[in-house]
Amino acid sequence: MFPVIRGTSLRVLFLACAATLLGFVPAAAQETAKPVLHGKHWVAVTGKPLAATAGSMTFTRGGNAVDAACAMLGATSTMWDTLGWGGETQALIFNPNTGEVIGINALGVAPTGATADFFRARGMIYPPEYGPLAAVTPGTPGGLMVMLAEYGTLSLAEVLAPSMQMAEGYPIERAQANNMESNKDILAQWESSKRVFLPNMNKDNSQERAAPRAGEIFKQPELLATLQKLVDTESAALKAGKSRKEAIYAAYDRFYRGDIAKALVNGSTEYGGLITMSDLDNWQVHIEKPVSTNYKGIEVYKLTHWVQGPVLLQALNILEDIDLKSMGYNTTRYIHALYQAMNLAFADRDFYYGDPYVPPAEPIDGLLSKEYAEQRRGEINWERNAPDTKPGNPYPYQGDKNPYLDLLEKWTPVPPAADALGAESFQQARLMSDDESFRAGTTSIQAADAEGWVVSITPSGGWIPAFIAGDTGIGLSQRMQSFVLDEALNPFNIVQPGQRPRATLTPSLALKDGSPFLAFSVQGGDSQDQNLLQFFLNMVEFGMNVQQAVEAHNVTSYQMQSSFGAHKSEPGRLELSEKVPEWVREDLGEMGYDIDIVDRTYSPITAIYFDAENGSMWGGASDYGDDYGVAW
Repeated sequence: MFPVIRGTSLRVLFLACAATLLGFVPAAAQETAKPVLHGKHWVAVTGKPLAATAGSMTFTRGGNAVDAACAMLGATSTMWDTLGWGGETQALIFNPNTGEVIGINALGVAPTGATADFFRARGMIYPPEYGPLAAVTPGTPGGLMVMLAEYGTLSLAEVLAPSMQMAEGYPIERAQANNMESNKDILAQWESSKRVFLPNMNKDNSQERAAPRAGEIFKQPELLATLQKLVDTESAALKAGKSRKEAIYAAYDRFYRGDIAKALVNGSTEYGGLITMSDLDNWQVHIEKPVSTNYKGIEVYKLTHWVQGPVLLQALNILEDIDLKSMGYNTTRYIHALYQAMNLAFADRDFYYGDPYVPPAEPIDGLLSKEYAEQRRGEINWERNAPDTKPGNPYPYQGDKNPYLDLLEKWTPVPPAADALGAESFQQARLMSDDESFRAGTTSIQAADAEGWVVSITPSGGWIPAFIAGDTGIGLSQRMQSFVLDEALNPFNIVQPGQRPRATLTPSLALKDGSPFLAFSVQGGDSQDQNLLQFFLNMVEFGMNVQQAVEAHNVTSYQMQSSFGAHKSEPGRLELSEKVPEWVREDLGEMGYDIDIVDRTYSPITAIYFDAENGSMWGGASDYGDDYGVAW
């Protein structure tokens, strides 16, 4: 039985029941701003209309969902929405031939020389937010080519055709054009970035507007030349008798070991970057087994702890034995339960998550144990928020002893300043406010076809103001800033050469009775798994359809440590939309929450629901931004 929240009196319980009777819980008849996408043959959904069109074009060429997802990935990278070709790609793929869910790990690693001492000696509390020193090795080109080679059906040339047409020139959208303009002072520092992003800048920098204007044809000839090299390499390999897969991997080798790699390295080192030819040569895409948990008969899959994905599974484990539905959607009790479950899961993320390919080994089995979840659920204070929630000790639940009990004892939710030379004078770039960096956008991609292939991707990195390496047209990642320099913060995520930073990017797949049930992901930094948790519960517990669930106004916690900038934490801060009743806000305030009210909470979710009864697919694209889908 769920505990009564005694501190809020019987009024809360009465109003929760009344809210249910009066229809406060969203029903199947709820109106949406966008229609559901219904498809029998395929569905393609992503963050921009042009990119969704690239997916639909690929399907009409005869491609499968992997081909279409790769085409959308290339198109969004070409549009800098909000990522570039030198960023990172994270994907989950359902293979209908084997019934397995496959993880794609295409996150770059810290390059040679990138150590905690290196950044401390430069007065840095964390690695920088932008520029050559913020770059890990490029991951998106490799991730795209590996996915395509292993699970696609079309050639690289066919899949890259929309991206190459866009690189020749496309009418740029206002948001990205203005983003370039607002960052022109930074972009102008690097000749290559200035050349690409500021085509209207005079030689003396006196032009009032340096970036393209909305609707202006934005051309990227250097990126086009790089993509053409990949396609030419594939073509030559095919003519030489190589298989389709071998030809794609020949293009992969040219990017990471050939002339493209040399141009990337030279362009980076010219401005003080650390990436070497050896870093690119040694890096690899990992095809890996994801982690999962079963929530009331639904198997939910996430990439493992090199991203934040397992927090969703941990939160579901904590919430599974609580009767959420009877609480009522977005009532005081429901919001408090969500917030506290997320507190516990994200505290574990902040201390225990890191790169599984670099020691020490993270305690993921313990973290995902149902017994551990039961213990953590027992720690919840049902009367007030717990601003000092700490990581737990999952090691006993996998039969191990915790080697970091001393660090765990000293850990605090608000990160202390790391020990750095000259730290008192070091300032982060402050390109974004704390709120903007907390939910920094990228894009998300969902694709599915009638054969049963399903793909969910959350790519990112290389966003504006991107440092473009030489004449490649490739904007490098800024993911280095997600490392820490002090083991007191997280002993599993300290920067060192060859290690991946723990990223926020987190695609999701769910199966029911062994068949696809949901594909869902969202942009938005540390807010991602918060939104995905609520989306999933909206459908599973409250009966929303996929479009209602992606449009729902979610709540946002800022209690966890940000993965960007100064890694700020704000215990107790809770963002609600105006749709949450005033009495709920008042009760939460009395429970120790610091409430912010906004017109619309940030939740640009994209998703596909699989209708097993009718043999069709339902696509959903949030009404928050430019998310868009096409189905047939």
